[in-house]
Amino acid sequence: MCATLRHEIPEAVVTYEEKPREQWIFDYPAQVRALTVTQVWWTTEVGLAFGRLEEGYENAIKDYNKKQIGQLNALITLLIGSLSAGDRMKVMTICTIDVHARDVVAKMIAAKVESSQAFTWQSQLRHRWDEEKQHCFANICDAQIQYSYEYLGNTPRLVITPHTDSPRHSGPKPGRRACPEPTHWTPYLCARQ
Repeated sequence: MCATLRHEIPEAVVTYEEKPREQWIFDYPAQVRALTVTQVWWTTEVGLAFGRLEEGYENAIKDYNKKQIGQLNALITLLIGSLSAGDRMKVMTICTIDVHARDVVAKMIAAKVESSQAFTWQSQLRHRWDEEKQHCFANICDAQIQYSYEYLGNTPRLVITPHTDSPRHSGPKPGRRACPEPTHWTPYLCARQ
């Protein structure tokens, strides 16, 4: 399984821009597509937006945030349609991850973050594909960890919130849940702004 995932990730990274994202997601297994490559591309696209910002294009991050909302709305359109149970789970997983990614970018806009070196961005778990080493890596702050390609399956994800995403968070306070269970409406309500 690990060898298969490691083989498919570089292909999925390369083909990501070859067709609309809402079609591309059905070309690969859930873990390759939802849990790894969409996060690799999120890291890449935010990096590109920061590059454009540093070149003087003031709206680069805002434009990327608009693109994120468009991507979420395309996924919502899929969810409204007819999908198999497995495909619906795949799309819901991506929606959950994308809502979190959109919120991170919106937070950076609100904080007027202007550099990819800002802690607000560096403190995020950022996946990247290293073409030279032919491996996926996860970075956070100054730590880099090689992705293990372990099988995680196609299971539902909890809503990711700033509270549950915090590296300081060790669990809910006694008597409280960390976050609510998502419903089939969660991405719809979260994406449309």
